[in-house]
Amino acid sequence: MIKIVKVTGFAVILAFHAFASGSKATRSTANDVQSVEVTVYNSNLGLIKEQRKIKVGSGTGELRYVDVAAQINPVTVHIKPLSNANDFTVLEQNYEYDLISHQKLLDKYLGKKIKIIDWNEYKDRKTIVEAELLSSGFNQGFGGGGEVYKIDNEIYLGHPGTKVLPSLPDNLISRPTLSWLYRSKSAREYQLEVSYLTQGLNWSADYVFVVSAAKPTADISGWVTVNNHSGAAYKNAKLKLIAGNVNRVQPEMMPAPLARKEAMMMSNDAMGGGFEQSDVFEYKIYDLERPTTIKDNQTKQINLLEGRGLTIEREYITAAAGRSGRHFAQPASIDGFAKQPVNAYISFKNTKENRLGNPLPAGTVRLYTADAKGQQQFIGEDRIAHTPKDEQVRLKVGEVFDIVVERKQLNFVQRTSRMNETEWEIKVRNRKDENVTIGIIESAHGNWEITESTHKHTKIDANTLRFDVAVPKDKEVIVKYKVRVGI
Repeated sequence: MIKIVKVTGFAVILAFHAFASGSKATRSTANDVQSVEVTVYNSNLGLIKEQRKIKVGSGTGELRYVDVAAQINPVTVHIKPLSNANDFTVLEQNYEYDLISHQKLLDKYLGKKIKIIDWNEYKDRKTIVEAELLSSGFNQGFGGGGEVYKIDNEIYLGHPGTKVLPSLPDNLISRPTLSWLYRSKSAREYQLEVSYLTQGLNWSADYVFVVSAAKPTADISGWVTVNNHSGAAYKNAKLKLIAGNVNRVQPEMMPAPLARKEAMMMSNDAMGGGFEQSDVFEYKIYDLERPTTIKDNQTKQINLLEGRGLTIEREYITAAAGRSGRHFAQPASIDGFAKQPVNAYISFKNTKENRLGNPLPAGTVRLYTADAKGQQQFIGEDRIAHTPKDEQVRLKVGEVFDIVVERKQLNFVQRTSRMNETEWEIKVRNRKDENVTIGIIESAHGNWEITESTHKHTKIDANTLRFDVAVPKDKEVIVKYKVRVGI
């Protein structure tokens, strides 16, 4: 039987024949899948668990298991029959990934005779030439069309027409394949479960956080984004997501048998059925309560959670650039006041009382609020780590426009070789139409002590102190303090 196979750069006509071993092999494809479970970790890792019904003969035979992920880690493969387990034994396992391609087909026929069919459309004439392939062209860096042929004792650098190979080489396959040498006590149909780890699967969480313009409340919605570049599709899969940092041994270089497609499909999958959260070991697991299809090279988004009317707190924070604390121990410029940014933060409690109380997977939170015309506008984004329930979530929104902070070093005195004193002045101007409180974060290294201050401070840790300063609308407040530092 003659069949035309198209590959990059040319078409190859192959007279297919059965492999010597393939004539007795049992072949299982995705059509045999009874169920599939996909567990995705947020570290470019997925656990695939398939159940297939496969009928095998008695005695020793070969089972060829195709339609597996192209980025499979073959050493993680586990196969077991779900019934009559003592009747089925795996003796040997192989992973075959030498896939058919333009270059590999030609490389397999170096030094051999092939046919070249040239069709002249204008003369409606077909010419068949027998040629010996001397070079596939790719090995010499010629690229496609750089083949070298010997025809009638003459050397041709390339030749028009379709190249025809007499057969498909035995050690080339069209798809990555697992093969097992097995022994079965009888000819029967088994329900086999095959599990393996694969790269190319990942997920992340994204949140939309809508802040009320009139009240100290916000609405939050969480979305899961699943990316599949594993080289396989999973139809009607039971999807599980693992949130947490799973320890992994640094992987060795794995073969990449399939090139990634350029096209990417986006699926917004939020039709009924959400996630059920539970614990597994030290991690959180999210089970999608309905089956979903995850196509290869697809980005899928699924609704994760909703929270309405969360009580929030707004906070304004300013900190000296770098926060190194070295300004306490070294003289600074006295050429004038240096401006420093003021950042806005929003925080909320992840509790049931605050209408949430769910474990929040790590992800990006994007914040929106309504403008004067009631239109929602993007106001900033921040990334959160994995956050358990009953914990505080703090989001950096962005830099504040109407609050100005300037600082200046007023004095620096070296009291002894191991101790100095520094005096600072910080001006805060509030140009907003409301009263605000500004958190001023200052750093200190070494053995330090505040000797004078216009405002009360709080020692946050060994290297940090904070002033919380109330600033009326359209007013300026000046904070001064002296610090003694032992070097």
